[in-house]
Amino acid sequence: MNRTLLLFAILSVGGCAYQPAAEQSAPVTSTCVGDTALPENLTDKFVATEDQALLDKALGAPNAGGLCQGQVYQSKAKVEIPLYRAWNSTNPNSRLGNWWAFDMPTGKVATYRADYEICYQWSPLDKLETCTLQPGTKVVVGTGQSAQCSQYLSYPVSDAQQIYIEDAAETMTGCRSYDGEFSWKP
Repeated sequence: MNRTLLLFAILSVGGCAYQPAAEQSAPVTSTCVGDTALPENLTDKFVATEDQALLDKALGAPNAGGLCQGQVYQSKAKVEIPLYRAWNSTNPNSRLGNWWAFDMPTGKVATYRADYEICYQWSPLDKLETCTLQPGTKVVVGTGQSAQCSQYLSYPVSDAQQIYIEDAAETMTGCRSYDGEFSWKP
């Protein structure tokens, strides 16, 4: 009887442990959403391939951004594909960074941040780059991993497809830059 009472007391005290809210971390979700299949209009422009090293560079840990899941593709010969990247004008080196999209950003900036897990500390998203992917380039297509931006802001995993390019400066051509402008909607 004493052992049962002692075990109950230990479990009761342990169950009352308290961690202040400021020290709690965001819940970690490792379940990816969406898929890595190419959009229908691009299936004839790429071929799936294996490159574990490239895939590993694109995948991120929960709450750290990057891709939650991905598939390596190689663009076919004689095919040029337009890609889009929102970037940070205060860091010119980010112009041809690793993260791209198949579609030009539209709509609310906050929605775009959430869809692509872009923390405000990483970029104000005040520039847009549009370039053409050179034929024969390997990319990783996948969906977004969660991102913990601060103790007040985190983004969950997303089904929005992103494109990881290891060396965009070498594989993108015909680039054009655009400036972001204020556009307020009621």
